Amino acid sequence: MSVDAGTNRKLQNRAVLGVVLMITGLALYPLADAFIKHLMGTYSVYQASFLRSFTRIIPLFITVFFQGGIRKVLGTAHPQRHFIRLAVSLAYTLCFMFAMKQGSLTIVYTLSYTSPFFMILLSAWMLKESISRERWIAVAIGLIGVIVAMRPGTNMFEAVALIVLLGTFLGALNKILMRRLAETEHSLSIAIYPNIVMILAMFPCMLLFEPWKPMPLEHWGLFAVVGVITAVGQYCIAQALRFTQASILAPVDYSSYFWVVALDLFWWGKSPDAFMITGAIIIVGSNLYILNRTRKEQAAKKAAETAPEKV
Repeated sequence: MSVDAGTNRKLQNRAVLGVVLMITGLALYPLADAFIKHLMGTYSVYQASFLRSFTRIIPLFITVFFQGGIRKVLGTAHPQRHFIRLAVSLAYTLCFMFAMKQGSLTIVYTLSYTSPFFMILLSAWMLKESISRERWIAVAIGLIGVIVAMRPGTNMFEAVALIVLLGTFLGALNKILMRRLAETEHSLSIAIYPNIVMILAMFPCMLLFEPWKPMPLEHWGLFAVVGVITAVGQYCIAQALRFTQASILAPVDYSSYFWVVALDLFWWGKSPDAFMITGAIIIVGSNLYILNRTRKEQAAKKAAETAPEKV
């Protein structure tokens, strides 16, 4: 299926809107992950992954009919790009699902903050984006803030850590591929296709490895909540990558740390200590600096483009 040339979508350069959308999307994911981790105490990774995608795809398909219909939204001029990205998306999602079942959210999220390094490297290599020295320094400072906040010990280097690091690299690559797809594809198609692939892949896994476990009505309700939350989060992230360079959004990944701390406090009764607060201050400062630096660079570039040439 193809799309008309007139539907080609140009990437936009709206940093503030992109950052806001990314923060919103990243705020929803820790909440969904907390529900999923709770449910995976009872159900297999395959069943949880299947239901997670099944419940989130329903609101996405409802939205399709308000965005022009299936043909307009799901039509693609680049099926090969989708196939590559979908394989990466499937692998990275399963990495994190297995990691969440075996380890704590703290370990998973702490190690996932290595994503900005992968993002910036891949952005420079694949998207040919220009990365200023100041952004590199700010990202490094933000990562130091994560280390200060979490104080990694020997438990950080258990087997699950390797799964998280692999998933983090694949997740960064997935975002880069999403950015390329955003040039021509509808944001909803970028969000819908991974869920279709996950459903198709998990169904035989449940038949071959761990059988389906019957669920009470309240657990169906929790999976439905997770589906809605993650569908909205996924769409926000897809839109953010349309509006803003991936390298600019990379440091914003740190914002999910604050939601993890909030979940620890209000769900599991774990309050942040002085190290966590210090790390949070460093992370916020890094993100604010990068946003401010980006706006200044964009303003200077725009001024240079509109300035009259000297004769």
